[in-house]
Amino acid sequence: MASLLSLCRLLVFSLFLSFAFAANPPYLDGYLANGNFELGPKPSEMKKTAIIGKYSLPKWEISGLVEYVSGGPQPGGFYFAIPRGSHAARLGNEASISQLVSGLKPGSIYSLTFSATRTCAQDEILRVSVPGQSSDLPIQTLFSSDGGDTYAWAFKASSASEKVTFHNPGIQEDPTCGPLLDAVAIKEIPPLSYSRGNLVKNGGFEIGPHVFKNFSTGVLLLPKLQDLISPLPGWIVESLKPVKYIDSKHFSVPSGSAAIEIVGGRESAIAQIVRTVANKLYDLTFTIGDAKNGCQATMVIEAFAAKETVKAKFTSLGRGGFKAASLRFQAISDRTRITFFSAYYHTKTSDWGHICGPVLDNVRVWPARV
Repeated sequence: MASLLSLCRLLVFSLFLSFAFAANPPYLDGYLANGNFELGPKPSEMKKTAIIGKYSLPKWEISGLVEYVSGGPQPGGFYFAIPRGSHAARLGNEASISQLVSGLKPGSIYSLTFSATRTCAQDEILRVSVPGQSSDLPIQTLFSSDGGDTYAWAFKASSASEKVTFHNPGIQEDPTCGPLLDAVAIKEIPPLSYSRGNLVKNGGFEIGPHVFKNFSTGVLLLPKLQDLISPLPGWIVESLKPVKYIDSKHFSVPSGSAAIEIVGGRESAIAQIVRTVANKLYDLTFTIGDAKNGCQATMVIEAFAAKETVKAKFTSLGRGGFKAASLRFQAISDRTRITFFSAYYHTKTSDWGHICGPVLDNVRVWPARV
């Protein structure tokens, strides 16, 4: 009788676990279905590189002139760098590519990470959207010269399924000209909480967008004008140019698994508003370093809090390294904006086409001890 009772309890407990797991599925973090475009159309569904048929590219729906291309030299003297795989999708004039993403949690924040680069014109634009939310990415500036740039764009899910669309709204003289999509991934952004002894949320930048595992040039985080919901929770990119999210597998970061590289000089700024008490003193500390990416220069990060500012200098040899910096400030209200930007513009010494900058990490604010 006792053994039967124990068996019943075990079954009830197992059912409880299964229901709990069903109600709280694991966070999404990885490629969309055929997100690396390695599953291509059948030969009968292509005319040269152009895809024929709305559903001919597996797992995707296409509209307009979409090409299925391979990396390497192209007709007309072009060269397509596709480092995250062998194939990519190229969007011609007014073309789009979309996918219905299921298994989302309504009200949760999701970040799309995608590799996108222009292939012809200087003023190419890539529009990324879900129903009710969209943004136009100006991709004429190339921040990386070794395989195209990677961007992140965030949205709030309004239902369990959302249609993600990438669209080329441009009208170029050559109808095939348009952005190249190399890979697309999604990541659910978990809710933030404060760390003990720190008024800054996500001060170590550990929570951020998906980072591709096989190849990374960093992930560009768009200014607030292009992305109202930040894929870097807690932080605001309040500038004309993006900042870059870098990971410890492909770059040197001062601590943890991620940091921020300020790649746009004074045109890149990242900020957070923290809770303070008016007239009370606070200490702000942070780390400045280099990403070990060949960026050799005297770098300066300027930090602002209330009426105070500090210029933190770091001499980079392009091989990694970092140092700490600090600032004491007196709050003037119950909210204080802390802001960081690079005082100078930098490129790699060996490659002036690759934009780089100082690394920011370990941001902390706490009441000063006096």
